[in-house]
Amino acid sequence: MTARLSPLEDSVLSALDEEALVRDLVRLVRVPSITGTDAESELMGVIAQDCAALDVDVDHWRVDLNAIAVHPDFPGTEAPRTEAWGLVATTTVGEGTPALVLQGHVDVVPTGHLARWDGVDPFGAMINKGVLHGRGACDMKAGVAANAAVLRTLLATGVRLEKPLAVHWVVSEEDGGLGALATLLRGHGGDAAVISEPTSGTTVIANAGALTFRIEIAGAAAHGSIRTEGVSALDAFLPVHQALAALEADRNCNRDPLFGANRLPYPLSIGMIRAGDWASTVPDELVAEGRLGVRLDEDPQAARLALEHAVAEAAATDPWLRDHPPEVSWPGGQFASGRTPPGHPLIAQMQSAAAAARGDVPPLAAAPYGSDLRLYAGVGGIPTLHYGPGDVRLAHAPREQVRIDELIAVTRALLVLALRRCDAHR
Repeated sequence: MTARLSPLEDSVLSALDEEALVRDLVRLVRVPSITGTDAESELMGVIAQDCAALDVDVDHWRVDLNAIAVHPDFPGTEAPRTEAWGLVATTTVGEGTPALVLQGHVDVVPTGHLARWDGVDPFGAMINKGVLHGRGACDMKAGVAANAAVLRTLLATGVRLEKPLAVHWVVSEEDGGLGALATLLRGHGGDAAVISEPTSGTTVIANAGALTFRIEIAGAAAHGSIRTEGVSALDAFLPVHQALAALEADRNCNRDPLFGANRLPYPLSIGMIRAGDWASTVPDELVAEGRLGVRLDEDPQAARLALEHAVAEAAATDPWLRDHPPEVSWPGGQFASGRTPPGHPLIAQMQSAAAAARGDVPPLAAAPYGSDLRLYAGVGGIPTLHYGPGDVRLAHAPREQVRIDELIAVTRALLVLALRRCDAHR
């Protein structure tokens, strides 16, 4: 693979409709497709209609939620849902298995407190000084728009592909990856895949995992005026919290060089705490929920056992918890880690395509969050990496945003990769 553009590649890149790319991203962001909501399904339907107007094979199906929930690789969910849809478009030219899959999720997380958006409508897709603001703009509707633009551009230019290109749109990535698993179980695969998650100019070839946990602590209720007659579940949780902090520190002692300057690639975070039911009553129960980072190549069950052991050790040294041991469970999303071997040709091909299209070679990196990569690489057996527009530090945050120039640059790089992997010619 060359880092220089061929005449064909230069011609196809010049045909990229950048205005249509931005319009598509605006349209995507304006649909409030929060995980598990009706809008998530509605957006999949809109995109399916787009695909129906193109010369591609389209598979748009309703996922059997009951069947997938009992599959051994079921990744768990956190958002309630009544339905889920899958969508795949594959070029009709080319023979055999798709040489490249471009994948993206359409679901987004909730907006959080609207006051934190400084008056910006989270679903308004406002563009200001070359930056598009909105929930999902970065994570990852910019990547979804880029994938679709690659497909449209290849079809519009009439290039001949010796091997097919496939684009996968999935749901439920934010709470586990149900949509990705359903797509793979449906039989959709490929020789290699790029998930266009935001990568801040890097090529992400590995993901840490993340396991949702719940810890329940028992206390003893009493009137707040005589609180020593009871046992506060909040106070009882404190030694457990200290043990979790120590566990986090221990699990981050040895870091893979792919994480670069990230000093905490495997964070252990408490996201929610609920305790008590009356202000003047000593709380008799506390429930803490959070996420445990899974180290690269670590068996998720080993990670679970490490947390359970840390909680049990803390309880064994506490007079109250010794007789009232905490209960640990694992609801919600269960992301294993995943990686593509450093020497796989896809990595060099992605770097070469980026260098040719935008003039820089994206360095290799690992991401500290879970994603669909581990399902495509693991369950699907498809070498997979991340390369997409946006800065992941803006994902899930107020005033989420993506730069338009970054969106265009990444789309150009993905176009070149698709042309090369699918052996395009006139």
